[in-house]
Amino acid sequence: MTVSIFNTLANKKVPLETLEPGLVKLYVCGITAYDYCHIGHARSALVFDMLVRYLRYRDYRVTFVRNFTDIDDKIIKRAAEQQTTCEELSERFIREFHADMAALKTVVPDLEPKATEHLPQIIRLIEELIAKGHAYQRGGDVYYRVESFVGYGKLSGRKLEDMQAGARVSVNEEKENPMDFALWKGSKPGEPTWESPWGPGRPGWHIECSAMSREYLGDTFDIHGGGKDLVFPHHENEIAQSEGASGQPFAKNWIHHGFVTIKEEKMSKSLGNFLTIREVLADHHQEVLRFFVFTTHYRNPLDYSDTALKDSAVGLERLYSAIAALERLPAPAAQAVPTIGPEERGKLATLEERFQEAMDNDLNTAQALGVIFEAVKDLNRLRQQLPTPAAPADLEFLQGIGALLTRLCGIMGLLSEPPAAFLLSLRAQELSELTIAPEEIEQLIVERCEARTAKNWQRADEIRDQLLAAGVELKDGAAGTTWQAKKD
Repeated sequence: MTVSIFNTLANKKVPLETLEPGLVKLYVCGITAYDYCHIGHARSALVFDMLVRYLRYRDYRVTFVRNFTDIDDKIIKRAAEQQTTCEELSERFIREFHADMAALKTVVPDLEPKATEHLPQIIRLIEELIAKGHAYQRGGDVYYRVESFVGYGKLSGRKLEDMQAGARVSVNEEKENPMDFALWKGSKPGEPTWESPWGPGRPGWHIECSAMSREYLGDTFDIHGGGKDLVFPHHENEIAQSEGASGQPFAKNWIHHGFVTIKEEKMSKSLGNFLTIREVLADHHQEVLRFFVFTTHYRNPLDYSDTALKDSAVGLERLYSAIAALERLPAPAAQAVPTIGPEERGKLATLEERFQEAMDNDLNTAQALGVIFEAVKDLNRLRQQLPTPAAPADLEFLQGIGALLTRLCGIMGLLSEPPAAFLLSLRAQELSELTIAPEEIEQLIVERCEARTAKNWQRADEIRDQLLAAGVELKDGAAGTTWQAKKD
């Protein structure tokens, strides 16, 4: 089987073919460090975390580079508002980003370059573009000449003439074309500046990624990733800069994930409708957020809601419960006769193959989770049918499937906790949300049992309804009555 991904540049799914056999060079656009990260950033981090994990599972070596933008208009504005320096502000939010990523338990990139640490590479690239006629100076600014690059618009599917028709040039700009974009911005009072051949100033946004990806991955590399909002203009401009300078293809494959929405409206800081990663993790285990992200294909919109997070917690609990149940099985007996035959083993024996088929199909985690839950259903059924004690061969088979499930779920960062401990913490979380104390629940259950014994069905039903209204579900069984927090 071959890994296939949707390549934005080709506008279709293509087999992953790398420049060097067995090696994937991956560059992902990181954050602009001026604020706390929201769950849109979490989705981006988790999508590429999953990609790296899956490629490594498929025996690829991966060089993973993710940058930080640490000088930018937003950073300058926020630093002025907070009466601090751009350097202090960006360093603070880079630390906060790292704290969020540690909380999410994401794979650490091999390299995390910062724009301000690569001014020589940026300046050298701009000089090459000027020498080749792709850029020009106006005062202390340098602009990219978009009409000089024949392929401009090939990533986004836009035509330059259509973009020009709707573009406007500000009165203080002296661009040759309204679509030309800044490679270097001349210094303004109060802004951080660096020396350059065009006078003091700072780099434009787009040039930093071209310079840093070239520095660490070469003129051409395998995969460039980011959100769909970066397709235009950021990634389009990166292509123009990089290919204009090198004359070589830039990134072979482009992976873009969809937006996170709230009530079907894009989540963004500008709209003020965002939740930070730390706000979400204050109420939910990080694996619940992961599960939620991966129930939707990465290219589709992901609509956030409290209900969706609760549903994800229920799904995750099912996975952990299946593994925990296997761990509780008693030791086998050598004299026991195996009861799981070849036919019953058949579907579970193909679990890994079916999982890979889903993931090879453009990283379809939603489909892969469907395969996982089918396996959990079969696993639970076979476990429940086991005699006590079971035959060693049967126990070995089921525990082997459990270990495989754990390994496959690990590609999405799931099932990373000891099952019993995770289920206990989940139950503690559920109990903390109840409006009634566990002692009162137990007292009411005793009273209900007494009412049922006395055939006072009305009182028994009243107690059940009272507990249900408080978020508690009762389950009557041969061993007595148990309770749990109600699942929405």
